[in-house]
Amino acid sequence: MSDPAHPIEWLTSADGTPIALHDFGGDGPPLMVTHATGFHACTYLPLIQEWAKRFRVWAVDLRGHGASQIDPEATFVWDDFANDLLAAIDHIGEPVYAFAHSMGGATTLMAEAARPGVIRKAWVYEPIIFPAEIGPRNSFMAENAARRRPNFPTRADALERYASRPPLNLLRADALAAYVRWGFVDDDDGTVRLACRPVHEALTFTGATIPASRIASVDVPVIVAKGFTPGDQPSAADFATGAAAALSNGTLVEYADLGHFGPLEAPSRIAADVTAWMMD
Repeated sequence: MSDPAHPIEWLTSADGTPIALHDFGGDGPPLMVTHATGFHACTYLPLIQEWAKRFRVWAVDLRGHGASQIDPEATFVWDDFANDLLAAIDHIGEPVYAFAHSMGGATTLMAEAARPGVIRKAWVYEPIIFPAEIGPRNSFMAENAARRRPNFPTRADALERYASRPPLNLLRADALAAYVRWGFVDDDDGTVRLACRPVHEALTFTGATIPASRIASVDVPVIVAKGFTPGDQPSAADFATGAAAALSNGTLVEYADLGHFGPLEAPSRIAADVTAWMMD
């Protein structure tokens, strides 16, 4: 993994797993960024650069993602992701504002449910929280993740491939470039491999079984944002509606022109919307 141009703090999660906490600097109250499955903290640099004007920005690489490497045979339980995030918040030492995407959204809400008061406000985009009437639907995503190509000759080859085909070609160019730059590990033979191994990404999807009842106790202000429903099957956009309804202080916001990768498709717009709401 290429060294980022900002400090990384190494923390220990509740079960002893080493976790990377990125310190992106900035002025203002602490804002914690938590990534989606398969991504990592630096993927969100196009948003983070805007937020650093108003916040002290931190971001965590959850276990098996980005710099937080673990045993390939590890079991991925989403409560462990919440513990990773709690370790990061404990290190900061005060409640944080939170932006989170997909798995990160579920992780953020689970952390607040487990330890009320660690989050001041949360803005989550399509958190993977399952309404009771839908139930978990993760096998398709797990199967696709397990088949991902793990190795490329160079980062340039990976970037060319991702930019030419869905779904990653939907990302704004700078977000995709950041994902590739810090989302690969350099191997001894000169090739590169995904930092989030396909087996880890598949295990993450397999562990996506969090029901809306798990977040019902969260009473801090939460924006639950969603994009459009991409087909005729239930999607993360549909789950967002149920997640917002499960929260006593939740508000649903829709971006009808964006998909599940919305924050990385339109980072300037999302960053501005998050800042306006957080600072209101």
